[in-house]
Amino acid sequence: MEIEWTDENKALMTSTGHVLCLGGPGSGKTTISLLKANDEIAKAVLRSGQRVLFLSFARATIARVEEHAETFLKSETRKYLEISTYHGFTWSILRSHGYLLTSATPITLLPPAESAAALSEIVSDDDKLAEKKRLFIEDGRLDFDLFAGLTAELLSRSTSLRRLVSETYPIIILDEFQDTDANEWELIKALGIDSRLIALADPEQRIYEFRGASPTRIPEFIEAFSPTEIDFTNTNHRSAGTDICLFGNDLLTGVNKAKTYEHVEIIKYPFRRPPGDHLDLKITVLKRRKAILESNPDSWSLAILVPTKKLMLEVSEYLATKQEFNNGKVAPEIDNEAMLDAEGPALAAVTIAGLLSAEGTAVDISQRLITDLCRHIRGRKGGAKPSQQQLSLAGGLEAFVDTGNLRGPKRKAIAEECLAISEQRLQLVMSGDPGKDWLQVRSLFSNASAPDLQNVANDARFLKFLNRGTQLRSRLAEIWRTTGTYTGAGSAVDVALTREHFAAASQTFQGIHVMTLHKSKGKQFTEVIVYEGPAKYRDKIVRPNGTEQDVARGKLILRVGVTRAERFTSILSPANQPCPLI
Repeated sequence: MEIEWTDENKALMTSTGHVLCLGGPGSGKTTISLLKANDEIAKAVLRSGQRVLFLSFARATIARVEEHAETFLKSETRKYLEISTYHGFTWSILRSHGYLLTSATPITLLPPAESAAALSEIVSDDDKLAEKKRLFIEDGRLDFDLFAGLTAELLSRSTSLRRLVSETYPIIILDEFQDTDANEWELIKALGIDSRLIALADPEQRIYEFRGASPTRIPEFIEAFSPTEIDFTNTNHRSAGTDICLFGNDLLTGVNKAKTYEHVEIIKYPFRRPPGDHLDLKITVLKRRKAILESNPDSWSLAILVPTKKLMLEVSEYLATKQEFNNGKVAPEIDNEAMLDAEGPALAAVTIAGLLSAEGTAVDISQRLITDLCRHIRGRKGGAKPSQQQLSLAGGLEAFVDTGNLRGPKRKAIAEECLAISEQRLQLVMSGDPGKDWLQVRSLFSNASAPDLQNVANDARFLKFLNRGTQLRSRLAEIWRTTGTYTGAGSAVDVALTREHFAAASQTFQGIHVMTLHKSKGKQFTEVIVYEGPAKYRDKIVRPNGTEQDVARGKLILRVGVTRAERFTSILSPANQPCPLI
């Protein structure tokens, strides 16, 4: 991309203090901030051991920034630029200095999946936070949600540590600043005492209020640091030559309803009975994929963005399945990838790994399997509380492992099936190929009678870190070569999950992806399809009879979704209850 040296770009390049850059999606904030970093490095502003730090929330964003850096920065310059997530950056500090805040050593991570399982019976957010703090202080178990707050506490209590961090990172670029929560803001305020901050923000992309993002954050930054303010809101590089960005901006005021836009398509589809309930979406996907392949066959991505997780799974399954109609016509299968929350697949991986290792007798294996299954039942929905029935089932099975006593036909059936699966595992002949052997073990769950055991296999379908060339696959192969077994597979999975969470880069988006509108934040695709489901009272961007606040929130979320596209955006909404925003 050729850089146009506008007044705004020049203002950032010549700035010497704190800076606040405001701009919409694709406005070039990230690119010009990287060029600013390059300029500072080239001017020999940094001393030996110092680096410019680029902080963002999502690994997908980090991957995109890495690509930008390779394009615009020379290799000798890039070594002075550190690109990281907030979790990666704060963990590097807590790993070395967190002992100052707890008497328990060593500090060990409590990954999101384990945290969800451990806190499954706690209802209120305040009680969950209190338990997370207790686990850290008393046991040294560190929940990811505590990273920013504890790091902020460390830097506020230790001037020498704060100065050491700022000495290492004299310039810090803060991506998606509008999404920072209260703890992250406290951390940023501490860093800003001695480091120069360049905050990149779009107030109209603030869709994470549910996790603590505040409309006051940008004014707070201005009050705290008196930054140079630079406005990029009238610039658009991502979807240049289209009206996509204009449509997104017009959504905020409602003027889009009376206008038509180039490269933005609104489809109000008719009600159809199954198997045609999502047929109009499938037809649109086939049409848009064909258009993309005609012009860009080698590298492309098509995102289908939906309002809810339930609809995401429903749509992904529908696309991947062939539908046959009474008139003899067939809607073909469409390969796609759903962006599921990590907790279910992670806990499923631990459960399968435990069975893969198969240490001890069938009874020993079944006891561990029941324990792992209970964690999966408790934590597979992430922060959402399991039903009372699920909690009761898990509690009863855990008591059985501890006491040998078991009541209730459902619990007994699951315990018996766990023993049967363990016996079947001991009969399996392992090949030494981790991929094939993993699928062998996973099939034991797929073929189970109990839905809770089947859920393990269903969640495990979304695992990506066992693909060829991954570290986990190599580690499992090494274990097999050394021992002729998979003893220690559970530990290998734990390490892989932790590395996956901290990885600076994530997958490259190729092909068709299905995700929620919220998950699309920070990503970009060749084309985007935003889809509201046919159900009358659910799966909507704005719920029926929504409040003014619901409508305002829906505008922000829809704007984020449509502006992920580089070339074309389609919006599908049911004709009998169309989205009020279009």
